[in-house]
Amino acid sequence: MWDDAFPSFLIGLREGLEAGLIVSILVATLVRGDAKSRLPQVWTGVLAAIALSMSFGAVLTFTAANLSATAQEAFGGTLSVVAVAFVTAMVFWMRRSARNLSGEIREKVTAALAMGGGMLILTSFLAVGREGLETALFLWTTARAAGESGGPLAGAAIGLVLAAGLCWGLYRRVLKINLSRFFTVTGAVLIVIASGVLGYGLRDLQEGGVIAGKTAYAFDLSAHIDAGSWYAALLQGVLNLTPAMTWLQVAAYVGYLAIVMTLFVRGLRKPAPAPVSKKAAEAPTAEPTGAETAPASAPAPAAAPAPASAPAPASAPAPAAAPDPAPVPGVTAAPARTRSRPVWLLPAAVVAIPAVIGGLVVAFGDGKPAGAQTVAVSPTECGKGFSAPKPGRRTFSMRNTGDKASEVYLINPATNAVYGEIEGLAPGTTRDLVATVGSGEYAWRCVPTSGKAVTSASVRVSGGSTTKAVLPLAASELQPPLASYRAYVNTGLGTLVGQTGTLTADLAAGDLTAARADWLTAHDTYSALGAAYGTFADFDAKINGRKDGLPGGEKDPSFTGFHRIEYGLWHGESAASLKPLAVRLGADVAGLRKAFPTQDFDPSDLPLRSHEILENTLQFELTGDTDEGSGTNLATANANLAGTKELLTVLRPLITRRDPRQLALIDADIARLQRLLDSTHKGAAWTPVGSLDAAARATIDGATGQLLEDLAPVPDLLEIRKSA
Repeated sequence: MWDDAFPSFLIGLREGLEAGLIVSILVATLVRGDAKSRLPQVWTGVLAAIALSMSFGAVLTFTAANLSATAQEAFGGTLSVVAVAFVTAMVFWMRRSARNLSGEIREKVTAALAMGGGMLILTSFLAVGREGLETALFLWTTARAAGESGGPLAGAAIGLVLAAGLCWGLYRRVLKINLSRFFTVTGAVLIVIASGVLGYGLRDLQEGGVIAGKTAYAFDLSAHIDAGSWYAALLQGVLNLTPAMTWLQVAAYVGYLAIVMTLFVRGLRKPAPAPVSKKAAEAPTAEPTGAETAPASAPAPAAAPAPASAPAPASAPAPAAAPDPAPVPGVTAAPARTRSRPVWLLPAAVVAIPAVIGGLVVAFGDGKPAGAQTVAVSPTECGKGFSAPKPGRRTFSMRNTGDKASEVYLINPATNAVYGEIEGLAPGTTRDLVATVGSGEYAWRCVPTSGKAVTSASVRVSGGSTTKAVLPLAASELQPPLASYRAYVNTGLGTLVGQTGTLTADLAAGDLTAARADWLTAHDTYSALGAAYGTFADFDAKINGRKDGLPGGEKDPSFTGFHRIEYGLWHGESAASLKPLAVRLGADVAGLRKAFPTQDFDPSDLPLRSHEILENTLQFELTGDTDEGSGTNLATANANLAGTKELLTVLRPLITRRDPRQLALIDADIARLQRLLDSTHKGAAWTPVGSLDAAARATIDGATGQLLEDLAPVPDLLEIRKSA
């Protein structure tokens, strides 16, 4: 559960901060300007956005009326660009307010808050609505991928609460700082945030197909930066900077930031209005201050500077109707009017409308993703409810109506090829199976735990292209390759016994030069047996263990085998001191050779080892991590490649039946990597990994990575399936 919560926590924190920063600045501004009466307009926009987001999440969850992936991106991108426009307008309003501030804060700020209520509602709605829709989409897709909603919802809730707390802290802080400085600093911060939102929105529009250039990257650091790390999440959350950005994103980000920030700063440098002279300040204002003007006989000083609470002169007639709030000097008071609607009507409407629309969509929708069928799974009802689907990407809701957990397969009944599968569907539960349907025959195969396979009636689908399926593999089909590989390992261990004996003899004779050469030969032989490591049990740690984690390091008594002898041979230890280690190595190899024929060798290990051998090579050998002084990591990598080729030889007939084109790619990758490794040695002299130039090292790493990528489908192709 909690592993699914962390990504949602990050998105909740990120989206909550982005929306909360703008809302908290709006609220703080209104409070400092003594315009608390405008706060309901801000909260109306916030509540409307929350209602829209929750309604959208409900629609996604319960109905088929969800946006396509491209439509989601286009919608989010459009909303982002619109939000940037409104935030930019608000920033320059703030700048003007900062420049015109004087000692009479209430008068000036109230006059500056000339934005209509609709603008405040719209600004807060867009700030929260964009992030809320993104959060709803993210949580929906995460919950579906995870198969449960508890973790994602809990993570998002924690992130949103933390974001709210941070924004509250910001709000409390800005209420205590100089208002002019507050306008300036928060305006600059909002420009930086808006530049990121603009770049993010344009990327969404590119991915939605509205704007071209989604593959024209200005930079792509994905291979060097973990996008899921805390620092990457922080940069993306605050500045919307990602490891890979297109030219359009970078141009918009830099262009907006340069232009808008320049205009913002230039406006701050304009000279403030000349101070009003005392004589001018004492002059009566030419504007009326209420429903009736003050009489000419009234004393001049009392006309404008007098506080609102001061008593009016005796000769001044009482105003016909005093407005509710205290009048602000210099601002014409609005004539009193009778409210035509209750104050709660607008907030209630903007909150209720999206909720009602979402509820109607849910009520009249079919409650399932488009094209979904509910299909029963049990020994007696396998495939009940299944009818011929339309071609394309389809979702099937698989409901286990039996009393045993079951494996479920969508198959071609003629060939048993698998189009989709669910493992371990528990009794009484429902899970979605998504598969691409093309022209051909389809049926369901249900395999209950400790039960016989049951196949449903088949249906024919017409139209659409041919869909690729995986030919299932029975455990019995892996027995011949397993027997061949066992024989290969037995032969290799027999050879290794003799080679370790030669190494021991070299050390007994005091010939360190011969010992170094024979050590490498023996170590390469052992390294080529990679697919059997899982069956070697404790012998592998004794024969080829590393010093990592041992308290004594190289001198630790538990550090034995090839790498301990390597350390001694290349660090000046005497032949006599190394001979006991070689004797022990020979005994361990002999013990392994004797035990191996009786070791349990899981046939499913063979497909897994097809890429795991080279994964370890990339992690340990090509980084030089296992080098104890010999500089022969590339020789070990070459031996690991030889072991991979031997394994693919015994698996080749099975892979060829299922995906010959993939096998051709793998063969080309192996040939390329072999040429690169061959170029790094002359005879028995290998170039140390650390001595390779950067280009050569990157080329070898890249070739190994490409081979690993093409080997990755092999375990899935050769997975043992009960549908066979």
